[in-house]
Amino acid sequence: MCKKENENFPCAADRRSFLNRLSLALAGLVGAAMSLPPIAYVLSPLLSKPRRKWRDVGGLGEFPIGETKLVKFQDATSTAWAGNTAMTGAWLRRIGEDQFIAFSVNCRHLGCPVRWVNDAKLFMCPCHGGVYYEDGAVAAGPPPEALARYPVRVVDGKVEVETSPIPLTTNDLV
Repeated sequence: MCKKENENFPCAADRRSFLNRLSLALAGLVGAAMSLPPIAYVLSPLLSKPRRKWRDVGGLGEFPIGETKLVKFQDATSTAWAGNTAMTGAWLRRIGEDQFIAFSVNCRHLGCPVRWVNDAKLFMCPCHGGVYYEDGAVAAGPPPEALARYPVRVVDGKVEVETSPIPLTTNDLV
């Protein structure tokens, strides 16, 4: 305990401990404020559902029955400044009057783009030798599962594909 010479001024030791506690509290507050954005950035994909949006890919007349065609559309997760990188695609096959199947253009192995080989009726990944049958099932190579499918609907004569983030695993489409 310090000896007070004047009642109007507190003891120097009390003032020093108060300022010490105050500076530690302020430093802790600043540290917490600086750590929140990185933590939120890391946890946000776990807490938010992926954005999905229906995209118009063309009219019914543009897709003959039995043919597979590449369609391009804007990704649902793109940002306003993404430009051409916001574009993605799907392999769309018309199987009936108003029935379609849309396959992801990305291989389920490592996400490389697959191409449709019409003569062989196969999807092929040129990077690692992945091969898929026309129904999207794995025919050969390293892919662990069939090509991902996008939901498709027909509204007022227009074909629409429901976009989602690039599906590389089964969990990505849930």
